[in-house]
Amino acid sequence: MSNRTYEPIPSRRVAFLGLGVMGHPMAGHLARAGHQVTVYNRTVARAEAWVKDYGGASAATPAEAVRGAEFVFCCVGNDDDLRSVVLGETGAFAGMAPGAVFVDHTTASAEVARELAAEAQRLGLQFVDAPVSGGQAGAVNGALTVMCGGDAAAFDAMRPVAMAFSRAVTLLGGAGAGQLAKMVNQICIAGIVQGLSEAVRFGQRAGLDMNAVLDVIGKGAAQSWQMDNRGKTMVEDKFDFGFAVDWMRKDLGLVLDEARRNGARLPLTALVDQFYADVQALGGNRWDTSSLIKRL
Repeated sequence: MSNRTYEPIPSRRVAFLGLGVMGHPMAGHLARAGHQVTVYNRTVARAEAWVKDYGGASAATPAEAVRGAEFVFCCVGNDDDLRSVVLGETGAFAGMAPGAVFVDHTTASAEVARELAAEAQRLGLQFVDAPVSGGQAGAVNGALTVMCGGDAAAFDAMRPVAMAFSRAVTLLGGAGAGQLAKMVNQICIAGIVQGLSEAVRFGQRAGLDMNAVLDVIGKGAAQSWQMDNRGKTMVEDKFDFGFAVDWMRKDLGLVLDEARRNGARLPLTALVDQFYADVQALGGNRWDTSSLIKRL
């Protein structure tokens, strides 16, 4: 966990559902910022480990975890995982008090965000879809970028609390807008990483010192976050860290589904998605997304 300083805001009663590589440190930042945090995780041992690290409390079901919470944060795997922690008699919505805000940090479909926002409204609750960018390092360092969709009043209420683990929390439109913005983010990354892979491999074939080349071109128009943070590890053939290929394929699947719905043409994204399938076939399911270079 980083040594970041927190904006002084009143202590809130919050719940956090899902303590994976992102959720564990995100919930930790909420506790360190002075909020009263109750956590839930499907694998109970993870919730117990979190309580050992940060204090607070854990609960056996989402409904129990959210009792009395003003804000419920969630970060799980996909649409189905999200529905399973939100809906049903042990789900979060069953335990939340009227007016409480559910903030979903899962990268999921815009469709499920709209569905859950409508259900929340019916129950007198509030729902904000709020996928994040910045990966595991961003979660650990409390420096995530959060893209939000939903009601402005609910957003204004949750933003100061979410700043415990974020450097920017921005409302981009109504329900589903956060998820759509995350899709834009992943489309950009797919194209950039493929371009960087081809560039590094080309330079290596040409006999160049690629670390030196990256230092030079990283100060010009070719510069990107991927080049700064992944260029040299690509040169070194290191991929045992970061955002896994399996997760990227899940995200690009959401992107391509939405594109079929809205008519957007994504020829490069569709191609890079297939390139990631090649990396999976090489056994790279858990490698960082920069492992695209391996197939070259």
